[in-house]
Amino acid sequence: MDYHVKDKSLAGQGKLRIEWAGQEMPVVKQIRERLQKEKPFGGVRISACLHVTTETANLALALKEGGADLVLCASNPLSTQDDVAAALVEFGLPTFAIKGEDNKTYYQHIMAALAHKPNLTVDDGADLVSTAHREKTELLGDIFGGTEETTTGVIRLRNMAKEGKLKYPIIAVNDAKTKHFFDNRYGTGQSTIDGITRATNVLWAGKRVVVCGYGWCGRGIAMRARGLGAQVIVTEVDPISALEAAMEGYQVMPLLEAARVGDIFITATGDVNVIDKAHFAVMKDGAILANSGHFNVEINIPALEGLAKSRRQVRAFVDEYVLKDGRRVYLLGEGRLINLAAAEGHPASVMDMSFANQALCLEHLVKNKGKLKPNVYPVPEDIDREIGRLKLKAMNITIDSLTAEQKKYLESWEEGT
Repeated sequence: MDYHVKDKSLAGQGKLRIEWAGQEMPVVKQIRERLQKEKPFGGVRISACLHVTTETANLALALKEGGADLVLCASNPLSTQDDVAAALVEFGLPTFAIKGEDNKTYYQHIMAALAHKPNLTVDDGADLVSTAHREKTELLGDIFGGTEETTTGVIRLRNMAKEGKLKYPIIAVNDAKTKHFFDNRYGTGQSTIDGITRATNVLWAGKRVVVCGYGWCGRGIAMRARGLGAQVIVTEVDPISALEAAMEGYQVMPLLEAARVGDIFITATGDVNVIDKAHFAVMKDGAILANSGHFNVEINIPALEGLAKSRRQVRAFVDEYVLKDGRRVYLLGEGRLINLAAAEGHPASVMDMSFANQALCLEHLVKNKGKLKPNVYPVPEDIDREIGRLKLKAMNITIDSLTAEQKKYLESWEEGT
């Protein structure tokens, strides 16, 4: 078995951590038990490009026990948990991931995953899919479907589909209600704050925290920062999102204004150069910059380097840039996903729903092989609701059901005032 991990001797520690996360993933556990019996992925080759974490490991093991021939690589150079990667190799899963790998190694690992000649792809950010479409077009004929985990990847894939370049159907797992309502809001909210706290040990109370972007991730970050006593400022380009932030009681202003007063800046937009040269020029001495978007492009790092007269690492995952006028700006985690660069990513209990979506959507693609045209598809409503039902069951929460009379009323139009 081919693989590339940092140190196989870390496997024992990784297995314990995978087991610990599994205790908080009851929905994936229930699905895993069924997949083990039914083997829906028998004879199916899957190449997955995901954050190699304890939660991903539980998904990977569920797919393997469902009969899948699976290979895994990292979807971000700083997100891999090396002990987990080692453990997956011990479990017999070819894994190509090393925390801190350079860009060349990162794409070598993606090519290794594609060398598996997949029938299904699992992606987080669309690097695997885009690489296959650019450099391994001979493989596309054997791929009958895929899934995408995150907002950034869905945006890229929809653009590919719009241009007629997407060659197989992909389900946008990110857009499931049981994903973005919970993973993006509660998972990103908590884990982003966790990553920044671990990296800096900063006190949040009283700080002016600038959240760039008020999508589901931004909502969660703003909510958690305010819960810790921070004064939260939201910056947006969408009038509806900005209005919602204002109605929630946050200050809303242009980023150039916020740049003058903010203590901590967090990007969560999925766009490029959100924090740029003009913003660095007016920031306070000691400003802290962190990114919670998928790629390290939201903070214009080359512009920051061009303005700086020196750079040094002052703590793990904290780089100090001293600007020419003496002001210091601190960039966390090289501008990469701070929750995975400096912490452990989302709590397992929220990834439980996200990865349940992955498993069931992949099963849906197997059942519907050859029936879907190349496009980006939503998660089927019955899958979304089933995951919600299973999660409630695991939490020992019961809810009401519609009566026959209520169902009839909702399906009719005759009755009015």
